[in-house]
Formats: sequence, structure tokens, C-alpha cells
Amino acid sequence: MDFNVLHKPFSIHTRIWSRRSTVLPQFVGQKVQIHNGKTFVSLEITEDMVGHKFGEFAMTRKRALHKKKVKKKK
Repeated sequence: MDFNVLHKPFSIHTRIWSRRSTVLPQFVGQKVQIHNGKTFVSLEITEDMVGHKFGEFAMTRKRALHKKKVKKKK
């Protein structure tokens, strides 16, 4: 991760492509957008997230939508 990023104040438009970067205490209270491989997911950093990776908070896969079977009328 670029150390110049740590000295700049984050704005709402901060985009993070590096999902393997660790959330540091300096990020608490900031709003960031994390890339999930296709789009960016908006997220506000809280104290509980410190020490985890950014990628843990941006899911890369959609949930499986299984269609319900409809019974045919006889």
C-alpha cells in the first residue's frame, strides 16, 4: 500500500482496489469504496473493522437465487 495515502485525508470518493490491504486505525470513521471485481461497494469504517482486510467487507459473489417450484393445477 502506498504510504502517501495515509497522510491524505480520505473523502467519500476514495476508491480502494487492494482488497488484501489491512484496515488501520487511521481509517476509522472514513467512507471508502472497495472494489469487488466488478463494481465498487460503499462502506464506512468502524473500530471493529481494524485489523481485518478490506476484501472481507466487499462480497465478490451474488447469493444464489433458487426459484420456487410452482405446483400445477389439475
